[in-house]
Amino acid sequence: VGDGKLPHYGPENAIETYYDCELFKGINMALDYQLIAVPAFNKDRGPINIFSARLHLKF
Repeated sequence: VGDGKLPHYGPENAIETYYDCELFKGINMALDYQLIAVPAFNKDRGPINIFSARLHLKF
């Protein structure tokens, strides 16, 4: 990986889950969570927690 000089190489693992619900007719909101263990194949980094929200409007 990269230049081959990573001192602590490890496999990158990720998991994601989300929930989407209709708040009102034509308006949806989604919540998302991602966990990335050993990001960029480097055991010296991470884990990383990513939270996000999305609002979808139809008109």
